[in-house]
Amino acid sequence: MLSINGPAQRFCDGITRRTALKIGAFAFGATQFSLADVLRAEQSVGRTSHKALINIFLGGGPPHQDMWEIKTEAPSEIRGEFKPIATAVPGLQIGECFPRIAARADQYAFLRSIVGARGGHDGIQCTTGRDDNAFRTMGGWPSIGSLLARVQGPVDPSVPPNVGLAAKTQHGPWSDSGKPGFLGAAYAAFKPDGNGMADMRLNGVNANQLGDRKTLLSAFDRLKANLDRNGGFRGADAATERALGVLTSNKLIEALDVSKEPDRVRARYGDGKPYKFQYDGAPTCNDQFLMARRLVEAGARCVTLSYGRWDSHGKNFDLVRDHGAKLDQALTALVEDLDARGMLNDVTVIAWGEFGRTPRINKEAGRDHWPQVSCAILAGGGLKVGQAVGSTNRLGEHAVTRPVTFGDVFATLWHSLGVNPDTTTINDPAGRPQHLAEGHAIKELV
Repeated sequence: MLSINGPAQRFCDGITRRTALKIGAFAFGATQFSLADVLRAEQSVGRTSHKALINIFLGGGPPHQDMWEIKTEAPSEIRGEFKPIATAVPGLQIGECFPRIAARADQYAFLRSIVGARGGHDGIQCTTGRDDNAFRTMGGWPSIGSLLARVQGPVDPSVPPNVGLAAKTQHGPWSDSGKPGFLGAAYAAFKPDGNGMADMRLNGVNANQLGDRKTLLSAFDRLKANLDRNGGFRGADAATERALGVLTSNKLIEALDVSKEPDRVRARYGDGKPYKFQYDGAPTCNDQFLMARRLVEAGARCVTLSYGRWDSHGKNFDLVRDHGAKLDQALTALVEDLDARGMLNDVTVIAWGEFGRTPRINKEAGRDHWPQVSCAILAGGGLKVGQAVGSTNRLGEHAVTRPVTFGDVFATLWHSLGVNPDTTTINDPAGRPQHLAEGHAIKELV
């Protein structure tokens, strides 16, 4: 029988928390449950799964022909240095830099024929599915995270439904987690590293001190006292109001604190260091994949992050070896985790960039911008995985089978989120109903 000493918390029915744990442990005593097991079970009571999206932006434009569709029949000045490797799906090959993904290819879908990229160095089409001119006079089309927050609301009032983990980059558009557009600031992505949480500094406590629970709780107490003394949220803007709301709960802080995970779990994800080829882009922060999973568990509906700097005008193959190997580790760890926790059918994961790269290798051993075709990898969400959709011609210049648009991808994402993009609408500022996506769900995936 498990007995817990210390002060007891009395429930409304007169049974103390200590007694409840003692009773619960007694009931399962024969199975050698530890206190940690009991507490985990207690935390899971009442937890309900929800549909969610983890949107991984590979800012800079990843080379489609060096990742998911190696051009073995092209001449060397186009084919490049990489060889294809077999995958767990018979007949399906991908690039040699992704052996972990290859071994679990039955959990992934590879889009090889995305068309319609506008050619700009930004993530707007990967967060909205639309051109940057869409509804510009009304404030712009909202990101999918903002629309999810508006259409479905929060899962938990203490956890923002729309979270952006992208740290600030020198080239600002590469760290854009998606704008709220005409929905307004109340639906903007909550950024732990941004103004929304004052860089996670609460009265002198920063993100590196999250493990010091006593100091953090003291900071919360001071914050609450200041709010009461100064009249609470009076005069606060939307971002500050949202930030102060979540700071009254530890749930968001806990989700962001990956040190809570066992060392073996963190080791599976890796840390993505050393950061190479970063320049003016995002670092390869593998722990953000783990953080995204924890945020979804806590109640987030959409987590967007920016991973790496894929603008490979020079040393393309060195860059893909570095970024590709790190992405291979982090993405497979995330998908495995979601699967092991019974979340994979509810959580959709996508990794993609703003466009592809030129078929011909330049004199700096790089590939330049190629908006004609790009690629993506998806997992989860109840999608039909274990396949590649579409293909490009022998030189990787353009789609020759099953071209799909960004709008089609977004219609597919909405479908995986349990929202019918053909029938669900949202009113624009003029009061006119607008469909959530311009395209149609990719029939091979849904």
